Amino acid sequence: MFEQFSSGYYLGRLYVEPSEGDAAAISRAQHEQVNRQLYADDGIQRTDLPLVMKLENTHFTVYGDDSVPADTVAVPEELVEATRIRNPPSLREVFLAKAERAKQLLSVAAGTPTSDEAIDEFVPDDPGGDAFDGGSFDDGPFDRGGFDGPTGI
Repeated sequence: MFEQFSSGYYLGRLYVEPSEGDAAAISRAQHEQVNRQLYADDGIQRTDLPLVMKLENTHFTVYGDDSVPADTVAVPEELVEATRIRNPPSLREVFLAKAERAKQLLSVAAGTPTSDEAIDEFVPDDPGGDAFDGGSFDDGPFDRGGFDGPTGI
């Protein structure tokens, strides 16, 4: 179903079809098989962990579901609408994150603070206070001119 692609992903071809659910799913039997082969840790044989796949530019978690046909990934309708798929079900290349890449992606998705939360944690609410010697970020040679940082990341 999947073959070696890069250091972080396997490549497969699955039928992509829209679903009404909130989460993506593949056949439960295939989900368990892939989990056993790719994600099972030494001595730990959980087969219910979510897989991490990528369709075009979007990563998403995938669970097992008995109602999904083999070699098919059922994804939320919003995801299908955001792709170039115009007449689903459609046979598409789908990337499956390898175990280490999946761990990175899942850790980011499950609880890492957003950039605003991280900034709030480390930057005082009062930039004019003692930590900044009474100055402001918009004073002097470091005037940002309304620029709030990089976008599109």
